[in-house]
Amino acid sequence: MSTCFPGKSGEANPTQKPVVSEKQVSYNVGGSYLNTELKNAVKAADLKAQYDARVKRLVGHKRILAQILIKTVDEFKGMNPKAVADCIEGTPYISAVPVEPGLTNAMLDKNGQRIVGFNTESQEINEGLARFDIVFYVRLPFGNVHIKDNVRLTENETNHKLTQIIVNVEAQKDEPAAYKILNRSIFYVSRLVSSQKERDFVNSNYDDIKQVYSIWICMNMKCNSMSHIHLTKDEMLEPYEWKGNINLLNIILIGITDELPVHDERYELHRLIGALLSSSIELDEKLEIMEKEYNLPLNSDFRRDVNVMCNLSDGIEEKAAEKATEKTTREINEKVIKNMHKNGYTAAQIAEIVEVSESEVEAVIKECKIV
Repeated sequence: MSTCFPGKSGEANPTQKPVVSEKQVSYNVGGSYLNTELKNAVKAADLKAQYDARVKRLVGHKRILAQILIKTVDEFKGMNPKAVADCIEGTPYISAVPVEPGLTNAMLDKNGQRIVGFNTESQEINEGLARFDIVFYVRLPFGNVHIKDNVRLTENETNHKLTQIIVNVEAQKDEPAAYKILNRSIFYVSRLVSSQKERDFVNSNYDDIKQVYSIWICMNMKCNSMSHIHLTKDEMLEPYEWKGNINLLNIILIGITDELPVHDERYELHRLIGALLSSSIELDEKLEIMEKEYNLPLNSDFRRDVNVMCNLSDGIEEKAAEKATEKTTREINEKVIKNMHKNGYTAAQIAEIVEVSESEVEAVIKECKIV
């Protein structure tokens, strides 16, 4: 099973027209080859952007988020997914809230009152900024325990007070190579805490800080894994019980392989996400797994999102195959042109044999500095 994230090339397209050089600007009339390559690159980037957005929309469905919460947050373990979904407040923010300090919050005018909330305005002004994939508030239901001063309290002990937590979910096509994912997740979870000032607590009311979870889903991993990273206390001298909530910060790292695991309780979440984002599973099989194994209500919006994502995945794979073919053809053409030039063929002769323009041949010869 392969996971339908972009970046993997398919089989070569034998009908692809030869391309000689990536850097050449006007090597035939109107630069048509370059224009085609540029257009393909733009289309591929657009497909990837659309695909990434659709993945976030799918994962951002409340019933999918409920399954994630049940497997990662103690207070929701064992609960009915529908009941958990009902605890998610409002509509989750998807690629709407900036991560950058100073931009996560914004002053909002609500019924004549100025309040601080998540900054979801001015998308164009803040274009290019890193944003949380998905972020939302969840109510901890009555009867479930929560934590205060490192002690789990029951409903009666909290005087029926509803408690919220803040959850961020990030979807990654694999474990990033450009940076350590744990470092990034620590930054994100720290922002979820620090951005609460003036939004969830004011002045020095630090006891009002809400517990936060940053949950990272990494596809195409070597093994199915799940890690909970959180604060702990090591006594260096005589023990002392410091007051406060040591469980405020929580990072969950979930690794999911290409191969769909069997329907086992330990891997229920991995199987669901794996099926949801797989490129090798047909649409009908995806929907059957979600409906029969996870009792997900497959409304028209959800079905459309799954269908569109699969179509976008096919398009991305086709573009990846075209790109691989173009690269291979370019390399072959350049090698043939250089060898023929070294053996005394003229640019016109090379162009006729390789079936490219003379200007293309001359550009390759010039770039390779073999004149």
